[in-house]
This record gives sequence, structure tokens and C-alpha cells, in this order.
Amino acid sequence: MFRYIPILFLFLIGCEDTLYLEPIDESTIQTEEPRVDVYYFDEQPNLSLDDNGYYHLNVDMNNWQTLHRLTGFITDSASTGPVVNCRVEWTSSHYWVLDDTLGYWVRQGLTDDLEWVSYDTSHVIGFDGMEVPTINPASYSNSDGEVNTMIAPVQNMVGDTMTIWYSWGGWYTSWETDSIKIVLN
Repeated sequence: MFRYIPILFLFLIGCEDTLYLEPIDESTIQTEEPRVDVYYFDEQPNLSLDDNGYYHLNVDMNNWQTLHRLTGFITDSASTGPVVNCRVEWTSSHYWVLDDTLGYWVRQGLTDDLEWVSYDTSHVIGFDGMEVPTINPASYSNSDGEVNTMIAPVQNMVGDTMTIWYSWGGWYTSWETDSIKIVLN
């Protein structure tokens, strides 16, 4: 008898077969316009600027790559304050191609007399034809609205003009794109 009690309660709970929906008064619905912010990007690439609007970077001929930091500041047009955590995407007109050997590492160890010795050199191979970009692809602004990325042109790019495109935006903004040109000396 007790095993049928849960089934009995199932039948005692009523179910309605009619569905009643109350009509909606269209005049009471509030519509919000989508929020759109405008962000400004002020580039400061830390390079000298010529009269034609081109920046100049001296390539270090003692190293394969020349590392340089590009900086910018993102501000909100409404409050003129810094924009925090705004994504900036970067692309460059230049890249370089790896040959088969990327580099090598040297294994070192201690002898029984506790002297450091190099006992093996291994070459990192198998990268033939891989493209290496000359810029980091993305970065985010900090609490001051400052955003940074690194470029790394190589020696055989001397004499070229590198174009850097950058796009910034967010949840409530449209994405904007701009560019700078850097002459590699």
C-alpha cells in the first residue's frame, strides 16, 4: 500500500489544460537606444617624425632583430578619461621567413670535480618556411589608458618602409583603424 502513495500524489496534483496569457500593452515597453562610446587613440611610437609624417627607426646591425616598443593612449570622448582594458589589435606589412634551423641549445652539467662543462649541443630544426611577424598581434590598455606593443624588424629590412595598422574598440564602441609608417634606417 505504501509503495503506491507517491503515484497517488502524482495524480492528486492538478494540471490545467488551458493556458492563459495576459495581453501586453505595447505603450508600456521602454526601449533603450544602444550605447555607443567613441574612443580616441593617441599614438606615441617613441621615434623621430619627419616633415612627411614618417617615423624613423635605426636598425641595429649588430643583432638580427631590433626591438622597439610602440606606445599609445586610449581616451573616452565623453569623459576624456583613460579607457581601461581596451583591446588593440596590431598588424604589420613586414614579416620574415625562417630557414630550417631556428637555433640551438647547449646542455651543461657538473663534473665530479664540480666544474661546469658543456656536453651536448642540440639544434632546433624543422621550421623551414615559417613566417615570423614583426609585431605582437594584440595588447590591452592599462589603468592609465596606456597600451604598448613590440616591433622587431630584422637586418635585411633596412631601407624599407614598414606600415603598422592598429585597431581599437570594445563592447560599446565601433572598431576604429589607423596606421603609421616607419622608415627602417
